[in-house]
Amino acid sequence: MARYPTEPLKCWAKAKELRNEWYRDFQEAHDKGGLRVMGSAWAFDAVPLGLGRDVHWVTGEPYGASCAFDKPLSAKFLSAAENFGFARDLCAYMRNYWGSIICDKYAFGGGFPKADFAYSQHICCSHAKWYQNACELEGGNVPFFGIDVGVGPCLPFAPKHYPHRIKYVADQLLDSIDWMEKVTGREYNDELFFEAAWNDIRSTHTWAKICMLNRNIPAPLDEKTIYSLYVFGTLQKSNGKFADFYENDLLPEVQDRVDRGIAAVPNERVRIMTDTQPPWGFLSIYRYLEKWGVVSIGSLYTFGLEGMWLYDKEHNDLIPRPLPEKKPETREEACTMLADWHLTKPEYQHYYSPEYKTMMMDAIAKKWKVDAITLHYNRGCEGLSVGIAENRLGLLKRGHKVLTYEGNMGDEREFDKEGVKRRFDIFMDGMGLKKLEDD
Repeated sequence: MARYPTEPLKCWAKAKELRNEWYRDFQEAHDKGGLRVMGSAWAFDAVPLGLGRDVHWVTGEPYGASCAFDKPLSAKFLSAAENFGFARDLCAYMRNYWGSIICDKYAFGGGFPKADFAYSQHICCSHAKWYQNACELEGGNVPFFGIDVGVGPCLPFAPKHYPHRIKYVADQLLDSIDWMEKVTGREYNDELFFEAAWNDIRSTHTWAKICMLNRNIPAPLDEKTIYSLYVFGTLQKSNGKFADFYENDLLPEVQDRVDRGIAAVPNERVRIMTDTQPPWGFLSIYRYLEKWGVVSIGSLYTFGLEGMWLYDKEHNDLIPRPLPEKKPETREEACTMLADWHLTKPEYQHYYSPEYKTMMMDAIAKKWKVDAITLHYNRGCEGLSVGIAENRLGLLKRGHKVLTYEGNMGDEREFDKEGVKRRFDIFMDGMGLKKLEDD
């Protein structure tokens, strides 16, 4: 029996079209005299936009996830990467991406569109090598610039060293602008950069505000839906259309759902949260959980990969990071603002200690009124899975119910769907629940 009213998101069709348009623009960029850039979803994608309004991106992680969602296509790409000589235990997104280039097949139709240059950042052990190899696979003449952001934990975890770390990253961003002018032959436009930098900041700020609304009971969004919405930050944070969509369409609609008591899962009776990427080829697992009246309200991954937060240690809370007092007015100011803004990214912090991830997950679990936590022992991502066993122990110590399961976000061969369903059945039964159709 439904406990709450529900309805589809009104902005869903617009979200789908924006995503399709973005991938299409990358594919058709050269036909219109534009530039193509490839890089990580965590790259400072505002910086290349100073080269013109005809600069179009493809970001490797969401592209790899799109490949993984299409299981037969992913199998082809993964096999191609392995036959080329890349090890199977490397990042699954990366292997899907490389396989797509090797097969010369774009997941959205046609051959794989060759980039004019690669522009990424490096914190995960895979990022820099990802695009070094991608540049070689695309012919060996694709220039690559990488930004080192592995500077150690930032506020509130290490405030004493923070100004020096900001400058280190900002200086690299400034250097990259000179480099881009040389490799493209284009003159850099600071005004376009300032606009893009502000779009980046407001989109990541607004996404955090949207996630805050899921503290409501019933939750207005479920995590399966959130995956289709958080993705705009991973595609291109600095995209004005995406920032406007978050600010003018999605945020007001989710607030309206809260005001009217509209639920993502009408039979919500148990709230869980997850930790990192899901098995993209098996998102049906979330619909299975609804048979138990379970809604997943989100995760540190969906909230903090491209949402900008501050961790309030005193109150054990995550709060959206406030917007800067003013927009950037000089190139140096814009680079410093972006470096400062992104170095507080929640998903950066736990590269340095599993305790930081445990602290932030504990805050979400308590403030978003979560009944249990699931941890994906994800063999497809070394970076976000590092220390996950310690996270389990830390969360148990803090009084949380924790379920673990093994899998791979981008390689279906390493996910046992029926086995995972059985684990969830046993876990929910242990919580005293019964499937709703059995009530």
